[in-house]
Amino acid sequence: MKLLVSPMNVQEAMAAEKGGADIIDVKNPREGSLGANFPWVIAEIKSNVSKPLSATIGDFDYKPGTASLAALGAAVAGANYIKVGLYDIHTIEQAYDLLSAVVRSIRAFDAEKTVVASAYSDYSRIGSLSPLDLPPVAKKAGCDVVMVDTGVKDGRSTFEFMSQEELQGFVRLAHENRLACALAGSIKFEDVPAIKSLAPDIIGVRGLVCGGDRSSSIKPELVAKLKAMIN
Repeated sequence: MKLLVSPMNVQEAMAAEKGGADIIDVKNPREGSLGANFPWVIAEIKSNVSKPLSATIGDFDYKPGTASLAALGAAVAGANYIKVGLYDIHTIEQAYDLLSAVVRSIRAFDAEKTVVASAYSDYSRIGSLSPLDLPPVAKKAGCDVVMVDTGVKDGRSTFEFMSQEELQGFVRLAHENRLACALAGSIKFEDVPAIKSLAPDIIGVRGLVCGGDRSSSIKPELVAKLKAMIN
């Protein structure tokens, strides 16, 4: 299981790498769960870390053109993984249109980039697509990874919105569609045993390694603690 840690600046990125993060996931928490950071921040972090770089491009409604352009920007800035959130997407058809546009935009620039599609565990309260509907459409669109996160960052974790059985179904559907899968969403240290039993390919965190407050700064010792727990 790989550990993905989400910094918002170069200092946090270096702290995440020092603590043992496997993937450095650049985001901007001020703009939402998967808020996009600036291209120059992605580029600066790229030049200061050696681990694979991910970048979030936003919590999207149905704007395939906007999403595809943002995805290309993240790819050009140096991200290896480009992650898009289906925040205000209501149907399989909308999801396919948006994801296929993102994939086409990225792959035309660099076929080696990895495309990550994220749904939200609290989909019922934000009115978006269920994570269990995501793997087949993500596969059809050409994505590489599917993820579940929380859309509203109020301290409630993914485990408060989806049962162990539902999350197991998400992991199973991802692997049946030959996709890697990631679990995130206000994860707590006490959630780690449950996550290990689910066996996703990636666990994604920010608030946990900031000491519980995602608006604080990443602490390398907490990254190291989590890394040791998931190994």
